[in-house]
Amino acid sequence: MIRLVPLLFLAACAASPAPEFFGAQKVEVTRKGRAYSVWFTDKRVEVVRHGYARNGEHERLRSAMIALIPEVTGCKLNERSLTGDSGEMRGSIRCAKK
Repeated sequence: MIRLVPLLFLAACAASPAPEFFGAQKVEVTRKGRAYSVWFTDKRVEVVRHGYARNGEHERLRSAMIALIPEVTGCKLNERSLTGDSGEMRGSIRCAKK
């Protein structure tokens, strides 16, 4: 039982999407030494930053996360729909019709 405790902590730290993104496409991205997970559908996106962020880094990280959205999804973010912070954010996207 004691050996399972560290594994449970590791599992808890793994990024997982919000329930609305279960089954969504997932892309792992690294930019400037930071790792991010991006889940998206044809209408919604979620970005999760991995790792610790120091005071003073949050605004830059938030901007980096916003910039990842069109790069990864190929869709335009509706910035008014964006919620969250430099750790996790969600928003609506508009993708070109195929």
